[in-house]
Amino acid sequence: MKNMNRKKVLIVDDDIDSLNQLSMYMQKMGFEVVSADSEKEGEQLINQHKPDLAIFDLMMDNKDSGFILSYKFKKKYPDVPVIIATAVSSETGILFELNSEEEKKWIKADLYLEKSIRYDQLKEHIQKLLNL
Repeated sequence: MKNMNRKKVLIVDDDIDSLNQLSMYMQKMGFEVVSADSEKEGEQLINQHKPDLAIFDLMMDNKDSGFILSYKFKKKYPDVPVIIATAVSSETGILFELNSEEEKKWIKADLYLEKSIRYDQLKEHIQKLLNL
C-alpha cells in the first residue's frame, strides 16, 4: 500500500493474539504501529501520540472499553478515523451498526467490524477512510 510509510496506527486490544496479528498486518501495509493491551494503556497512548488511524477492540477492561476509548479519542482528534473491531455480536448476540449519523454520533467511530476480520476487507476500508 503506497503512502503508508509515515502513517501511524494506534491499536488497542486485550486479546494479545489479535493485537499481534493485526499489528503485524498493519506493519506489512506500511504503517508505524503503536499498540496497547488495555483501556488504561490505550488512554495513555492517546495522550502521547496522534495517529492517522485508530483501531479499538470493544470489550476489554470493561464491556464498553472500546466506546470509551473512541469517545476520548474523537474528543481529542475529531478528524482521525476510528475503527471498532469486536466479537461482541458473536459473544453476546448484541448487534451494533454504524449505518446512520445518529449511531455514529453516540458510538463515536467511523467503522464497526466484526472479528474475525478479513484483512483484504480491512485494507479496502482503511483506503477509503484515509482517502488513499
